Amino acid sequence: MTDKVVVIYSGGMDSFTVLNRALKDGKEVFALSFDYGQRHVKELTCARNVCASLKVKHKVIDISAINQLLAGSSLTDNIDIPEGHYEADNMKSTIVPNRNMILLSLAVGYAVSVGAAQVYYGAHSGDHAIYPDCRPEFVQKMNDVCQIANYESVDIFSPYLTVNKTAILTDGLSMGLDYSNTWTCYNGREKACGKCGACQERLEAFAENKITDPIAYEQ
Repeated sequence: MTDKVVVIYSGGMDSFTVLNRALKDGKEVFALSFDYGQRHVKELTCARNVCASLKVKHKVIDISAINQLLAGSSLTDNIDIPEGHYEADNMKSTIVPNRNMILLSLAVGYAVSVGAAQVYYGAHSGDHAIYPDCRPEFVQKMNDVCQIANYESVDIFSPYLTVNKTAILTDGLSMGLDYSNTWTCYNGREKACGKCGACQERLEAFAENKITDPIAYEQ
């Protein structure tokens, strides 16, 4: 018997690696993706394609109505996506209020319903500077709450919480993963912009692993 886990799978390179790490570790994966009105909705197409190819159980849930409550993010509102390094202060405009708490809460409910003991998500150390809901203290507190929120305890597990995107990619490459069907850019255009913080961090990870990113960029 394999252990059941829910993987929050955005379609980006981090969650793609998390998904495959869970499979590599022998877990029975229930992948869960969310349409929360993000302009880079192209990531969900990647998620669908990958799950279909891996024959992984996959749900894409439309929660875009929550944007009536969660205003002010450049990922969901008519606000320009900032350019520059991922840790620059202007990247704070990409914060979606309370996003990970909401997504984790839904994923934990799904985990209870399918009998999964863990929820995996792809927080990592590169997110810590800008995103409070990716920091170790947040993960620990959410994990504490999820032990008592239901009759069935569910663990919140972030396998890459203490390492950066370069290390995530290194692990993915060790598993032989193909990153051509992942999407990281915060802009939802045909090609990745190469200028937003998400693209900058991704390109840095590939450069530090001394390989070329397989996706197409505008320049």
